[in-house]
Amino acid sequence: MDNNKSQTQLTFENSYGTLPSLFFTKTLPDNSPNPELVIFNDSLALELGIDKKAFISNQGVDILSGNKISPTSSPIAMAYCGYQFGHLATLGDGRAILLGEHITPLDQRIDIQLKGSGRTTYSRGGDGKATLSSMLREYVMSEAMYGLGIPTTRSLAVIKTGEVILRGTAQTGAILTRTAASHLRVGTFSYANEYGTINDIKSLADYAIDRHYPKIKDDKNPYLSLLENVIDCQARLIAKWNLVGFVHGVLNTDNVTISGETIDYGPCAFMDDYSLSTVFSSIDVNGRYSYGNQPNITVWNMARFAETLLPLIDENPDTSILLAKKAVVNFSKIYDQYWLLGMCHKLGLFNIEDGDESLINRLLELMEQYNADYTNTFKALTTKKLEGIKLFETEEFIQWHLDWSERLKKQNSSNEEVVNLMKITNPAIIPRNFFVEKVLEDADKYDNMESLHDFLQALRDPYSYTAKQELYSNLDNNHDKGYQTYCGT
Repeated sequence: MDNNKSQTQLTFENSYGTLPSLFFTKTLPDNSPNPELVIFNDSLALELGIDKKAFISNQGVDILSGNKISPTSSPIAMAYCGYQFGHLATLGDGRAILLGEHITPLDQRIDIQLKGSGRTTYSRGGDGKATLSSMLREYVMSEAMYGLGIPTTRSLAVIKTGEVILRGTAQTGAILTRTAASHLRVGTFSYANEYGTINDIKSLADYAIDRHYPKIKDDKNPYLSLLENVIDCQARLIAKWNLVGFVHGVLNTDNVTISGETIDYGPCAFMDDYSLSTVFSSIDVNGRYSYGNQPNITVWNMARFAETLLPLIDENPDTSILLAKKAVVNFSKIYDQYWLLGMCHKLGLFNIEDGDESLINRLLELMEQYNADYTNTFKALTTKKLEGIKLFETEEFIQWHLDWSERLKKQNSSNEEVVNLMKITNPAIIPRNFFVEKVLEDADKYDNMESLHDFLQALRDPYSYTAKQELYSNLDNNHDKGYQTYCGT
């Protein structure tokens, strides 16, 4: 495909529709009575190779709202299960419709999905709609994650539908156009395991391999390799989350992708004060999905994924269980390697040496003890501006800082190299909860998009350390007190 060619419309392929009909239901989006473009992602459009002008026109808005369906699209709602807080539930796309797969100028296959586009077979009594505030939240959070270099679904556009949505109060209805490497989830495999045959599971696994891990097709045991590859990409993803203080909120298996992308930005937020017990979801009363438990719960999720692949890994059940268990148990080791190297980089250490893990844990323990802001602590260490944070005045930190300085001297790196490494791993800005809520309120209640656009601009390059980013780094004394996020908005 010509890399310089832009398309005036989305041309779809529908490979997911070649799977057994068990996995989806053909569904059309609801009609939006008065669709209006709220925000469009120029940079993503460029990567997709589509013409922005065509999509901000009336015809383009009709496509992004689902009022007009491309002749190459075969819209479907996808079926999947999910272990929600440990209990298996039959779910599926209750308010989302996959239009198809778009092939980019770099020959990447990208799902294009409408979220908030109406009821489907899997709505379970819901209205299938979404609010403007929640769709703008996903837009902001996914673009922030993309700027941080963390694998994520992305948002192409948000459209106001012209409808009123009831969520306790009357709210503005909206549709998000979401892109993803795919929407295959661990929960998709759970669905196949619960309702399908071994052949259905095999079809799904072969599809996942073809789409995401084609290099393993000729492996001696490609299904074990699939499990190992998903474990590796999830370990890398969760390490990246924890390195920047991101808390997903609800890591049910329906929110765990086979591709290793972050998906679904409902009950999520970035941690301010460092604490392993940080929880933002209003329903996570026991901390199952707390910041510190994200690696452990992902091990649990990977075990559920492994269970679905057991019939494919080996004909002998005992052998299959043994191989799968070994792969799952290895998750923690893989995660620890990604996390430890990432933490070393945040402290300007290019390699891992004996004693580094202890040095890192000492700092984190002090941060938790003195309620230090996670992002701003590492930012201050990077810029060497050690003032204004109570932690830095303590004797324990002063001793830690001396030990860190001695460790830095042991490596053959200049001060400039150390600072550069720290700058590319310690963001100067994250989407602070206070500012996220402010820009969403401005956009939703007051129809003022200026603050949202300014915020997004600052978030697009979080490692640039600009003066403008400083505006979003200041905290008040109650910045995180009682902050909660919610599912299903």
